Amino acid sequence: MLEQLLIFTRGGLVLWTCRELGNALKGSPIDALIRSCLLEERAGDEAFQYDAPGAAYTLKWTFHNECGLVFVAVYQRILHLLYVDELLNMVKREFSGVYNPKRTSYYDFDDTFRQLSKAAEARADEFRRTKQAMLADTRKKGIDPKSKSDKAQKKGSKSSKKTNGKEAGKDGDSDEDDEGNGNSVRSANGKVGGGSSHDSGVTRKVSVENNGGSGNSSDEAAGKKASEIAFNVDKLQKLRKGAKKGSSVVVKAPKEELGKKVKKNRVWGEAAPPSKLDFTDPSDEQGEAKVAILENRGKSLMDNEEEEKFSESEFEEDADGEGNNGKPAAKKMGWFSSIFQSVAGKSALEKTDLEPSLKALKERLMTKNVAEEIAEKLCESVAVSLIGKKLGSFTRVASTVQAAMEDALLRILTPKRSIDILRDVQSAKEQGRPYVIVFVGVNGVGKSTNLAKVAYWLLQHEVSVMMAACDTFRSGAVEQLRTHARRLQIPIFERGYEKDPAIVAKEAIREAMQTKQDVVLVDTAGRMQDNEPLMRALSKLINLNKPDLVLFVGEALVGNDAVDQLTKFNQKLADLSATGSQQLIDGILLTKFDTIDDKVGAALSMVYISGAPVMFVGCGQTYTDLKKLNVKSIIKSLLK
Repeated sequence: MLEQLLIFTRGGLVLWTCRELGNALKGSPIDALIRSCLLEERAGDEAFQYDAPGAAYTLKWTFHNECGLVFVAVYQRILHLLYVDELLNMVKREFSGVYNPKRTSYYDFDDTFRQLSKAAEARADEFRRTKQAMLADTRKKGIDPKSKSDKAQKKGSKSSKKTNGKEAGKDGDSDEDDEGNGNSVRSANGKVGGGSSHDSGVTRKVSVENNGGSGNSSDEAAGKKASEIAFNVDKLQKLRKGAKKGSSVVVKAPKEELGKKVKKNRVWGEAAPPSKLDFTDPSDEQGEAKVAILENRGKSLMDNEEEEKFSESEFEEDADGEGNNGKPAAKKMGWFSSIFQSVAGKSALEKTDLEPSLKALKERLMTKNVAEEIAEKLCESVAVSLIGKKLGSFTRVASTVQAAMEDALLRILTPKRSIDILRDVQSAKEQGRPYVIVFVGVNGVGKSTNLAKVAYWLLQHEVSVMMAACDTFRSGAVEQLRTHARRLQIPIFERGYEKDPAIVAKEAIREAMQTKQDVVLVDTAGRMQDNEPLMRALSKLINLNKPDLVLFVGEALVGNDAVDQLTKFNQKLADLSATGSQQLIDGILLTKFDTIDDKVGAALSMVYISGAPVMFVGCGQTYTDLKKLNVKSIIKSLLK
């Protein structure tokens, strides 16, 4: 039984709902569908699963693109209704016949829907009964698919036994062959010599093949060579027996290493002398004074506003959907039909009309480093939004698909919620607490370097910053962050290595609150998305400290791997959350963006899979090389 069926416009105006159903939906499944599926260009999916406390719904939908209408059916997930797709198509066909853009209420459609619903349910029941009757007939006749497969397997085993027996009879005694093969292998290993005449024949054959000669000398040479090359199992078994008995293998160190000094562990905290705390500069050992100098490198590129203008010539395409780029089209067979279609227009677009252009767009997106799965879903969503739409005069299918894809990319890359860090910092300052940003990501993507770039940008806006060295896993991580802090003249909170990063972050936030620091930038250890212990430690850090912003630092070079990284990071943070409230990734920082030319598909893949906006883009080695993501420039690079 349906819970609800709604008809509304693409602008959000509800035209009709089924009053007979009248079921109050728990939560807001329609809003979740629009926010998480329709606006995110996932309209090509078969269904949308909505989960809320006490509610589990399945939502299906269809579009009438010419009228700009959306038809949505909601039902309990446990029911698995089979007639929903057919009912939606029937309702779309009937409602489009009475639709008038000037009308806002359609109470007279209740009777029509009642008839359509009864007809769809009757057809579904009839289909179910015929299926059950066919199944009963097959059982009465004694035809069971399982019994058929069992009989076939038995027949196959019998035939295999017969053939094996015949082959064995032809070849002779199988035991004798096995024995001969075993002896030949042993003789090749150099352990057992001699044997039957059959054995010596086999050995002689092996030796001739190996050495290309004949006679006993060649046999002995082949046996000696095989014994040197082959892996000796007997020696391995003796070693294992000796290990079980408690025997130990003593390895003597070379004479050069006997006098080598053993490196001592560093002492951190109050026990360590201040002059020996910093190991990055040898001047500490001499007791020389060090002066931290803030390098004046100019204004950060984050504050530069860039505008990109689209030129129609860059998006010109031929009738087959392939880009010209100023070159003559390779295929000119259908030029007359395409010109006639662009002049006269087309009644309604069909899927076959869109397939050539969509295929070309998919290949183009994949060459720009967009994940194949995401490129396919985007093309499916664009096709769903165009099927049934009338093509205007002097308009080609390729240009229509191009414009639809451009709009889809613009909706995906535009942030759904505003994240203004400077405004949020001021708001947290009024509450008497520091604003906390946690940087997470896989190994080697540049978290510490880009954390320093963000710190430099905040300093230019007169915001006090403290660094928290919570990468207690990688050697040299604390020294690297301390170097950035000394150059930028900002404080750093550190507790050395092999400490709990969650506790270090908590103490750093407490220290920042006492010293009236505005922002705490938390550096974490790099970890692969499949590393369970490190992901558990990261989840503990986030759940214990509840930062204001969790930034995922990813490379612009990764391409398809970005989807796997972001998906598993979010999944692990959700699964390993000890509290009921889950805090996932809030934003993305893309590094090495200056090395990819126009292959900017990783940005699209990351935003599409997580829904989090790209907040920063690293584009160089200095502190000023941090930018905002220019959405129009990304779209231009993806579609050119």
